[in-house]
Amino acid sequence: MGIRIGILGYGNLGRGVECAIRQNADMELVAVFTRRDPQSVKILTGGAGVCRVEEAPEWKEKIDVMILCGGSATDLPVQTPEYARLFHVVDSFDTHAKIPEHFANVDAAAKKGGKVGIISVGWDPGLFSLNRMYAGAILPDGKDYTFWGKGVSQGHSDAIRRIAGVKDAKQYTVPVEAALESVRKGENPELTTRQKHTRECFVVLEEGADAARVEEEIKTMPNYFADYDTTVHFISEDELLKEHGGIPHGGFVIRSGRTGWEGENRHVVEYGLKLDSNPEFTSSVLVAYARAAYRLACEGQSGCKTVLDVAPAYLSVKSGEELRAELL
Repeated sequence: MGIRIGILGYGNLGRGVECAIRQNADMELVAVFTRRDPQSVKILTGGAGVCRVEEAPEWKEKIDVMILCGGSATDLPVQTPEYARLFHVVDSFDTHAKIPEHFANVDAAAKKGGKVGIISVGWDPGLFSLNRMYAGAILPDGKDYTFWGKGVSQGHSDAIRRIAGVKDAKQYTVPVEAALESVRKGENPELTTRQKHTRECFVVLEEGADAARVEEEIKTMPNYFADYDTTVHFISEDELLKEHGGIPHGGFVIRSGRTGWEGENRHVVEYGLKLDSNPEFTSSVLVAYARAAYRLACEGQSGCKTVLDVAPAYLSVKSGEELRAELL
């Protein structure tokens, strides 16, 4: 038997987690928990239970790690502390400004339950966070720059869909090319949030919804759109499906720094991602960190962790001996 995984939530991210588990021989999906009718949820892994969310506590002894796949903006701030008392958990909470608050809440809950919780797992926050840390430690005399896109942001799209009167939506984050080129040249420009990215939203309204009100709520939403030049397009449901049915994304983390007695030598460290499917890639990161959560728990650790606290070797299915022989 492998590491027994539960999935809470069965949207795009949950389906991606299910698919990723199939690619990891040391893992087993034992249950999926959904708000929908369990009979409507089709899973790829045979033998796993499909239950209502309210039934999750009944599986406390049967699941090693619960991967939480709810909406980051509203579900995870409630769900992760709640379930961290019962299970070792991993989530993808991505509201950067609220991560310290979320960490504190999950840490208290996980320690109370004697569990491990790893939060804000994905590619940003997540893999990009690691690259910012590594490059900053190596080039202390320098500056970090992060560019996202062009691609669909799941968290921002979900935030739009939570607005009253919105039936569906996709939001694209788009880097400003002039800013990106300046950074790659090592010019170390001073860039505001607005100068680095624009946001483009494609929204399907419920019948009778007030378009002006919805647009205003989008453009003024703190932590999501208020600090960006944001364009809102109202389109039909058919057009959204046909023209914006995929979920691509990606981006770049760049640190430009200097070394030498007089800072005479310039260095640029760049890490980039180009993703056909944002949720499937994010799901694969979550699954790797579920392995890490299990290993930390086996060592007797508890409390909240982030990607910055987890040693890289904990993520791999390979042993330490194999990693040293193959990757160093």
